[in-house]
Order: sequence, then structure tokens, then C-alpha cells
Amino acid sequence: MRLFWEISKLSLQRHLTYRAATIAGLLTNIFFGLLRASVLVALYGMRPEVADISVQGAITYTGLTQAIIAYLSIFGWYEIMNSVYSGEVGADLLKPLSYFNFWLAQDMGRAAVSLVLRGLSIMVIYALLFEITLPTTAGQWSAFAVALVLGLLVSFAWRFLVNLAAFWTPNALGLGRFAFGLTWVMSGFFMPLRFFPDWFVTLCRLTPFPAMVNTIVEIYLGVLTGRAVLWALLGQVIWLVILTGLGQLVLRAGVRRLVIQGG
Repeated sequence: MRLFWEISKLSLQRHLTYRAATIAGLLTNIFFGLLRASVLVALYGMRPEVADISVQGAITYTGLTQAIIAYLSIFGWYEIMNSVYSGEVGADLLKPLSYFNFWLAQDMGRAAVSLVLRGLSIMVIYALLFEITLPTTAGQWSAFAVALVLGLLVSFAWRFLVNLAAFWTPNALGLGRFAFGLTWVMSGFFMPLRFFPDWFVTLCRLTPFPAMVNTIVEIYLGVLTGRAVLWALLGQVIWLVILTGLGQLVLRAGVRRLVIQGG
């Protein structure tokens, strides 16, 4: 466990050095957040509420989803693919930490930096510009914190699985882009899933994507209450177990066919 946290700490320190990239990402997230908020306000028109989400909630939704883009690496993450193609995977597999935990530790450090420097900054700026929605009880804050952590773990397990495609193909970038593109749409990042037709929402709920974004958003906005919150958190746990188990099986198959020149 100590090695896990040491790797996380090193990753955190490494990502703290990327100040220019952080500022550029923050400004980009704010710009598109405000753009999305303007579109949603225009779509609401005179209606005070759509699908149990108020105008205030919709504006908050745009801020919150922009705040967790970098935290969840929604737009893509290809570090494992790159390590396979560069041959660094050979050294990574020899480390005294499982391959999954080694990359998870690195991702935790990266996510912590993104959440604090970009996520919190965006929510503070939104709070200064708008009257945003905030959780109203300690229980809601706690459920939101748990959902945030579980969302990251589900996201990582999915990204880990997608990256393992590099063991089978010399260029898995296209597959990765397709897989992460699905995440944007089916996680509730582009629009709240409640805005879509029932059949599409049902289809999304058969996938792990809502557990990454939609659950976090609906708990934060207070759309989910009581037992619905517990069921949503349980859904995140179930998808985490499924994706992690599947990732381990695929990793074993990938390592068996791994050939590194010179060794």
C-alpha cells in the first residue's frame, strides 16, 4: 500500500509541474462551460424545469461536467497504449505492484491535481457568475464524495480496458477514440440523460458510462434522493467490479502474447 501511495504522490508532483497546460485547460473548460450553459438556458426558454432539472440545475450541470472532464479523463487517455508500443510495458510488468494498481496509482495522482486545480476552480468561478445549485445536507455531500471517487475508479477501469487493445493491434488509437466517444454521449456528459428518450436512457443504463458522470451529477443536483442514491452508488460498485475483473482477464491474455524484442 505504501508503494501505491508513493507512486500516486510522484504522479501528483509530476502533474503539478504542468502549470501552463493546467491554465490552458482551465480556460478552455470555462469557455465551453459558459457556451453550454447559454445553449441550455436558451433551450429552456420560459420553462422553469425540464425532467426534474431546473434552469439553475442545468447551469450547475454544465459547470460540474466541465469541472470533472480532466478528473475523469473523459476525452481520452492513452498512456498504457503508449507504454506497450514503446516497450516500457516490459519494465512496468516487473514492478513490485500489479500492473493495474501501478497505473491506478499514477491516475490517482493525476486526478487529484485535475480535481483541485481545474475542478474546484471552475465551480468557484461558476459560483461567482451564477446562483448555482449546492448539496443541501451532509448526507448529500457525503454521497456526492463517494460517487466522485467511484466515478473515477469506474472511469479508470474502462480506460484501462480500452488501452489493453494495444496488445493486439499496432495502432489502437482509432478504437480508443471510438470507445471514449461513446463515453461522451452515453455518460450524460453532453446532455443530462434525463433529456433523452426513455429507450436511449435504458440503453445507456446497460453500460458503465452513466456510472462515470450521470450518477455524480444527479446526486449533486439532488435529483436522486433516498434509496435511489444507494442504488446509484451500488450500480457504480457493480460496474467497477465487472470492468476490473474483465480488465484482469484481458490483461492476462494480452501478456501471454506480448513479445519484446531483445528479451
